[in-house]
Amino acid sequence: MAKTTANYRWSDRKRIVFGLPWTFTKYAATDEKILIKTGILNTKEEEIRLYRIMDFTLKRSLFQRLWGTGTIHVNSADKSTAEFDIESIKNPEMVKNMLSDMVEEERARKYVSGREFMTDGDDEELF
Repeated sequence: MAKTTANYRWSDRKRIVFGLPWTFTKYAATDEKILIKTGILNTKEEEIRLYRIMDFTLKRSLFQRLWGTGTIHVNSADKSTAEFDIESIKNPEMVKNMLSDMVEEERARKYVSGREFMTDGDDEELF
């Protein structure tokens, strides 16, 4: 995730002991998507479109609160990545609020509402 290839609004690394970023998991958010890149030798990069995100939950353990980190659990309508965590990042409340605002902006820009993602599984039989 080179800074020169995209216009990131936010980026961070997963943090472990004492809130230090000693991992190979990187997170980034652009105006349209969230990117998650993991690994050093074998790498994996996931891309989740913001308008597909349904819900955010902030989780903070005692040690995360002590080190100023937290984990954001995300539910999305993306088929390959329905649920994922943005783990152990700095300023998690600010990031959650920023991502929530970005999701609403992207939905408004694309004229997408949350109702379009809500199905009970029986809808497919109607067509």
